[in-house]
Amino acid sequence: MTRIAVLGTGLMGAPMARRLLGAGFAVTAWNRTRAKAEALIEAGATVADAPRDAAREADVVLTMLENGEAVGAVLFGPDGAAEGLRPGAVVLDMSSIPPAAAREHALRLQALGAAHVDAPVSGGTRGAAAGTLAIMAGGAEETIAGLAPVFAPLGRALRVGPSGSGQLAKLANQVIVGVTIGAVSEALLLAAAGGADPAAVREAIRGGFAESRVLAEHGLRMVERDFLPGAPSRVQLKDLDTALAAAAESGAALPLSENVRARYAELIGAMGGAEYDHSALLLELEARTGKRLAPGPDRLPG
Repeated sequence: MTRIAVLGTGLMGAPMARRLLGAGFAVTAWNRTRAKAEALIEAGATVADAPRDAAREADVVLTMLENGEAVGAVLFGPDGAAEGLRPGAVVLDMSSIPPAAAREHALRLQALGAAHVDAPVSGGTRGAAAGTLAIMAGGAEETIAGLAPVFAPLGRALRVGPSGSGQLAKLANQVIVGVTIGAVSEALLLAAAGGADPAAVREAIRGGFAESRVLAEHGLRMVERDFLPGAPSRVQLKDLDTALAAAAESGAALPLSENVRARYAELIGAMGGAEYDHSALLLELEARTGKRLAPGPDRLPG
């Protein structure tokens, strides 16, 4: 039986661990807040005291952490997973981190006799629970092919290139999501400001060229003014910052991303919206234009 260590059992890591347990894998969980890992015991998981301990018997070490600094610390810091890796183990980093950091981790792990795949995901908490995540994998072809049974309960995995490429694909995803949230916000505000029913407009344009999951799901959040987080705005901002840094490194220009990034920075800084769902970009645009999309109270965290 393949043994998997899941390091990071928060909003995404916990349902992913449950999917793996349901598929029959032996899972050892670790989380900085131990209670979040212990919540998986009833589903069959074992809980480790440190990343090193979780990795000691694992064939695959799966990380789902907030940023590159957290991944680096959990892998290579004191009591880090690298201290307990078995020869031939695979570190499967499903976090969203800078591509350069993923490439560095791959080199450091290779020197220790371990393989590395960066495989960030899209699909949110709903996709994690349902096993329908889009998984963008970067690394050696044979290593990614060998992980097919692990990917299967989680979603659809596709190799997009060598180490770091998975992170580039995730950044492309986040650019599309962020810019599209901005476009949907502006479009529905345009309709409401002119006297149309924005809820009806959203339904009318669905199925045409403007159709997207952002229009379907986040557009509904906007109309219903439901900004309880699936994906917090601070994470969207972090990913846009990473995308812009990667663009600068490669000489690409992303002016639309720069504009949307500034809107998210305003939402988070001036409006205190760090934990609002990223569809709450609408609130910044409403404040800027003095127009309101729909009546009723806003559902906000806290």
